[in-house]
Amino acid sequence: MEYAYHFTRDLVVHGGKKPGVDALDGLREGTTVVIHYEDGDTQAALEIDVLGDEGLKIIEGVVADIDRRDKDITVRFADGRTETLRMTERATAESRSEITQSSGDAPRIVVYYTDEKGKKLGHYFRKAS
Repeated sequence: MEYAYHFTRDLVVHGGKKPGVDALDGLREGTTVVIHYEDGDTQAALEIDVLGDEGLKIIEGVVADIDRRDKDITVRFADGRTETLRMTERATAESRSEITQSSGDAPRIVVYYTDEKGKKLGHYFRKAS
């Protein structure tokens, strides 16, 4: 085991096969997850995003715009198309340290999202490698 996290009563799991904490029952060893946790003595997990085939969907492109006030991120694809996704509260907060928009070369990113009621909701993103 690499890390051990405690989870809170109000843990949110995105991409699991069941709602809430019960979504952890369906996880198999080796499943890739992103754990959003509270730093401290207990490393309390607040939210878990299941990635890959079993979880969140993925798009990759270049940051065209980040509107943290309205919680939107616009991604430009290689073919010139753009798509705007709404970001979760956590993704908006984490974007401040993870992605900075610059004049010049915009960073390539990978966005992990769910499709909720026909709208894409970005849960987590990172710089593309």
